[in-house]
Amino acid sequence: MEKKNKNGSMRRKIIFFILFLHNYTYIYSNGRFGKTISDRPCLILESIGGRTGKLRKNVLVYLKERDFICVVASKGGSPKNPGWYHNLKNNPDATIQIGRERFNVTAREIFDLERIEWWKKMDYMNNGIYEQYQSRTNRKIPILLLEIT
Repeated sequence: MEKKNKNGSMRRKIIFFILFLHNYTYIYSNGRFGKTISDRPCLILESIGGRTGKLRKNVLVYLKERDFICVVASKGGSPKNPGWYHNLKNNPDATIQIGRERFNVTAREIFDLERIEWWKKMDYMNNGIYEQYQSRTNRKIPILLLEIT
């Protein structure tokens, strides 16, 4: 059992490092490189820190339908929601960048049937990863829609 935990821990560290490199590349190339990760589209979310008031940038996997962009506040199944979720709850107006294009958006958390519909789409696009994340935590993972304004 100990060996399995060590392997799992090492795997998570490698994944974290790869995601860190991807995020760094996408943000600091100003969207030139890193539009996808594992064939999934990524955006750069620019939000205002809820406590600090400072600009924060996060790279997120998304699904776009019409003028709506869906993002999932999974944080890998962590017990707490990601910081960007709290930022958007405190200030729902934000900017996203997809590749080199920038858009102003307004965020809102979704619930009930609307949440179920988007959850299924996002989990399917991510090969069941969000269901795995949900099984790791007691919190109900939030889903937000970003509407292009």
